[in-house]
Amino acid sequence: MVEILKAIVLGIIEGITEWLPISSTGHMILVDEFLKLGMSDAFKEMFFVVIQLGAIMAVVVLYWNKIFPFSFDKKPFVKKNIIIMWIKIVIACIPAAVIGLAFDDEINALFYNFQTVAIMLIVFGILFIVVENYNKGRRPKVSDMDNLTYKMAIIIGLFQLIAAIFPGTSRSGATILGALLISVSREVAAEFTFFLAIPVMFGASLLKLVKFGFAFTSYELLVLGVGMVVAFLVSVWSIKFLVGYIKKHDFKPFGYYRIVLGIILLGYFFFIK
Repeated sequence: MVEILKAIVLGIIEGITEWLPISSTGHMILVDEFLKLGMSDAFKEMFFVVIQLGAIMAVVVLYWNKIFPFSFDKKPFVKKNIIIMWIKIVIACIPAAVIGLAFDDEINALFYNFQTVAIMLIVFGILFIVVENYNKGRRPKVSDMDNLTYKMAIIIGLFQLIAAIFPGTSRSGATILGALLISVSREVAAEFTFFLAIPVMFGASLLKLVKFGFAFTSYELLVLGVGMVVAFLVSVWSIKFLVGYIKKHDFKPFGYYRIVLGIILLGYFFFIK
């Protein structure tokens, strides 16, 4: 029962931090330091990735009409703009997919540690503040998803690659920041980030499941299932909150939060632990 409660807490954290640009990995590392999910290391490595499937299903449910390219209301037809959007998403995914498949173990060994997470939290926190200050008073060039070019998709994909290599960057944080830098509106940046997460998280989860071997005990399945369901429910709220928030506010508060969290991580692991 204790492990189930821990999975619920981790699901809540995943559901909130996956979509807000504040690094789900940084929060998971910090929280697990105190919760200590009592499972094998192999299971925990898989759990912290596959739990994201719950979060991604929230995007699928909330944005179904914007991501499903087929309609069967009166007669079957294909929504061309959605097909084009998915081509851009696939293009944006290529850099992270190639590097992730080729160097997943090496990346984990080199960078999956609190030092990298804390540094990237701080660096991208500062960048959010700098970019938002730079963009203040400027009108974005792209305020509609259909106007996002292939070149822009590639640039956003390269920022996603940074997040794939360096935990603590925040996948959503990196892609949103990349979009803001090339004059994409906050609303379009957030939506493209949501949609971009679908193939990325499914791919990352499948990779971890294959490595784990699908050899689950019934208890492990229960813990994973609880975490995913909670992550889904909380993600629905989190996505709605972020979409409402960015209509009136910028991302600077998230930047300040990242800096504070990064300093807390460094302070805890260097001076307290």
